Amino acid sequence: MKTLETLIDGLAEIPALDVHCHLLDGNLGARGLHDVLLHHVVVSDLYAAGCPNGNRITQFPGWARREETQDRIKEAIPYLDRIRNTSSMWSIKTILSDLYGWRDPITLENWQKLDQLIGERRHDRPFHNSILDRINVRRSCTDYVRRFDRLDDRILQYSLAWGMFARTQWAEFDTALYDLERTWGKQPEGASPLGSARQPTTRHVVTVADVRDAIRYYVSVIPFEEVISTEMVLSTDIDYRVPSFEEMDRALTNRSTAGPRERSTYAAYVLEHLLNEIERTEHTIVIQFIVGAEPLPFETASRLSQRTLGQLAEIVGRHPKLRFQVFLGSEHANQSLCTMCRELPNLSLAGFWRHNFFPKAIRHVLSERLDMVPVNKQIAFASDAYVVEWCYASMMMLRHQMARVFAEKVDQGQYSLNEALSIARGILFESPQDFGMVPRDEPGLPAGE
Repeated sequence: MKTLETLIDGLAEIPALDVHCHLLDGNLGARGLHDVLLHHVVVSDLYAAGCPNGNRITQFPGWARREETQDRIKEAIPYLDRIRNTSSMWSIKTILSDLYGWRDPITLENWQKLDQLIGERRHDRPFHNSILDRINVRRSCTDYVRRFDRLDDRILQYSLAWGMFARTQWAEFDTALYDLERTWGKQPEGASPLGSARQPTTRHVVTVADVRDAIRYYVSVIPFEEVISTEMVLSTDIDYRVPSFEEMDRALTNRSTAGPRERSTYAAYVLEHLLNEIERTEHTIVIQFIVGAEPLPFETASRLSQRTLGQLAEIVGRHPKLRFQVFLGSEHANQSLCTMCRELPNLSLAGFWRHNFFPKAIRHVLSERLDMVPVNKQIAFASDAYVVEWCYASMMMLRHQMARVFAEKVDQGQYSLNEALSIARGILFESPQDFGMVPRDEPGLPAGE
């Protein structure tokens, strides 16, 4: 117990960099109770418990109307008791008690008071900054589309999540081509949300030459000087064997009747040539792959095949000049990825993403990585938070699990206490810098700051 307490205290003193979030420049905090209570992970819990609505609440760029937030809160409250066992509810209670001093159950009689309490701080920038200070998070990497007047450049850096060419959409087979059409001739925007209706495009992909032109355009407008990474979902339902020109040409003629085979041809061809184009630029951007999260009608499920893992290794191996980083949404695949990291110098692992961000999974994944992967090839914190309140909850949960894992390794003689804290600092703060998380105003943030 003494070791655990010492580690919890020691971890609180270690600065951290958050390599994946969705914080909004100029509006870092919750606008009301809905931003705390209806985080998309909680919405999934509620939907599983019987709540009739599994859709995410409307987010940026089209903010939810007051009527929507009120209706969704009132709809969710009767099901809160059914999810009282979940770690998501633990996070909600942590946010409300630690940051807002609220310890009562949320009911249909008192939710408006809580909503007002949170809403009163929505423009309180010192309060939002203080939340990050409390958990010692120095920098967070958010979506490029979420920058505005750059009011939060002291805190935020950016990742481009635009064309999801290797992501499957529910009941679609030409997503890669549509995403090329959606981005061709445009300036960087956000990715298409899961399950979203297609919007008309001004350009159309008909030939292989069109595909190559659209890819070259896409890379030409990547703001390499402003982003440190680019995010892409790597779906397990796609065969990433590199198609020939002839195979791609045949698949394009079959677009109106495309099925799983054509879907793989489109995605694999576009991904390979996209990586070739990025490699030719010689920029040091990090290619972040999200794996192990496959679409369902509302959200995603954890699913990942061994074939995909093998082909991921082939992709990384074909592009030795690029740096790749994996966010893993499938606990069982962690050991395979660890072995790949040991043999692929340009591959690293980041965070405990979505379907792995649960206490037991965090402990398992972290312990395995600590045993198998060098410190500089792994990054501990990726909050996936949309508001700083959820960044706080994610870090508090992570620290508790890290302390338990490190305490076990100290007690069995694998690390001393000082070594444990040094390693923790490495994966929370130093390794992210090695992969581009370098603040503009504090170059390098050296370990001995």
